[in-house]
Amino acid sequence: MLPIFLIGYMGSGKTTLGRGVESRTHIAFIDLDEYIEEKEGKNIKEIFKEEGEEGFRKKERDSLRELSEREDVVVACGGGTPCFYDNMEIMNSRGETIWLDASVEILHRRLKEGRAQRPLIANLSDEELKEYIKESLEKRKPYYRKAKHRFCADEMDTSEELEMTIGRFVAEYLRREHD
Repeated sequence: MLPIFLIGYMGSGKTTLGRGVESRTHIAFIDLDEYIEEKEGKNIKEIFKEEGEEGFRKKERDSLRELSEREDVVVACGGGTPCFYDNMEIMNSRGETIWLDASVEILHRRLKEGRAQRPLIANLSDEELKEYIKESLEKRKPYYRKAKHRFCADEMDTSEELEMTIGRFVAEYLRREHD
């Protein structure tokens, strides 16, 4: 099976869904940021500090190319991954791309709870966060729309919703691979 790349805004559930798919199937899950951190021996924050965004984005692109050569893998990409270099073209030419599309309201609710771990939004008020999501999501949508598939990621906040969403994802994107 060709690699599957999950793209979408932060908080859309790429890692949550990817881990759920891995636990339910034989398909490996890789979080692109975690892969980069392991490869580089430092966290993303340190890479940004030492090499700036440009340095990080180059490492991200190189890692994406490496992962695009693998089979039977689901890769969760960072929210900005599709917006740089030829990353969308790499993903679309070497695998399946799936945009996890979640509403602004859902993203806002999810990101409010976990914003302390996300440096870009850690110091924003609730209203500023909502505006930030709206504005940056609009800028990224043209890249996200290049994905081959679009998957509604609004229902993943309870264990029941998550199980249902994982099942829907597996049925829609993985069952046909094994038929």
